[in-house]
Amino acid sequence: MIDVMSDQYDAILFVSFGGPEGPDDVIPFLENVLRGRNVPRERMLEVAEHYQQFGGVSPLNAQVRELIAAVKPELTQHGISLPVYWGNRNWHPMLADTMRQMRDDGVQRAVAFVVSAYSSYSGCRQYREDIERAREAVGDGAPAVDKLRVFFNHPDFIAASVSGVEAALVQIPESRRSSARIAFTAHSIPASMSEGCDYVEQLTETSRLVADAVGVDDDRWDLVYQSRSGRPQDPWLEPDIVDHIGELAERGVSDVVVAPIGFLSDHMEVIFDLDHEAADAAREAGVNMIRAATVGTHPRFVSMIRKLIQERLDAATPREAIGRFGPRRDVCPVDCCPAPRRRG
Repeated sequence: MIDVMSDQYDAILFVSFGGPEGPDDVIPFLENVLRGRNVPRERMLEVAEHYQQFGGVSPLNAQVRELIAAVKPELTQHGISLPVYWGNRNWHPMLADTMRQMRDDGVQRAVAFVVSAYSSYSGCRQYREDIERAREAVGDGAPAVDKLRVFFNHPDFIAASVSGVEAALVQIPESRRSSARIAFTAHSIPASMSEGCDYVEQLTETSRLVADAVGVDDDRWDLVYQSRSGRPQDPWLEPDIVDHIGELAERGVSDVVVAPIGFLSDHMEVIFDLDHEAADAAREAGVNMIRAATVGTHPRFVSMIRKLIQERLDAATPREAIGRFGPRRDVCPVDCCPAPRRRG
């Protein structure tokens, strides 16, 4: 139990990417996401069709609601009695609307859990910029917001990820399990973005920690990427998961566990890009692909969120991290994770 210091923080804010919740939302949502980016309109319409195949509904908003519902009793159980708010970067509830409600409710300072585990411009700094943009839109009285640290190497995040990979591995016949490979996947980002952050290093460390925990040697797992959305002429992180599956087939690999380590829930880029496109590629190549679950509302992940909040509220709370790197700093340097350089 801790005694929350009311003069330090008086609310908790969940910040997510957002997603459409009906067919009419899809194009406006994608226009919000892609504003100012060099993404061809035909690529946007292609992604829109992915959403329309699922009734125009992204699972993401529902998954964030489920996560908040799981976290609230965890907070209460540990003596944290702060109100919880939720705002999205790209779709309702929009951050500015949530910030306005927080101001009207008298909130002065909030701690923010961003639904993103790794450091990059799109996964960290852009969230902070959008929070500040929302505060500016609200104007006088807008609450101050402090983002919690990234958690790629938090032991509870690793444990929740291990649980999903273990459940996938046991679906492979025991006689072939020792030769099965793991492909850890994450959202591809522009190479120019990755050069200015620790995204690849953090993903590699998370993958290594999970593989070690399930007893898979370094020569049996790979970090690959998915869901790139930029112009074809711009370099993005590779290899792509679909290409990787083809390469595994050429090497005679029979079984692969695909673990979306870069994603926290089974939203559109998981259920379409992996469960549809990658799964189809695996069937065509004759590779048995088992997709591991994301952490979702796993109890260890829920516990981790509470611990991250707790450590910010109480300086005496241990800051947990495992592996080769310690816990990340609370306050990011001004120049960290810059936006990718624009190419001609």
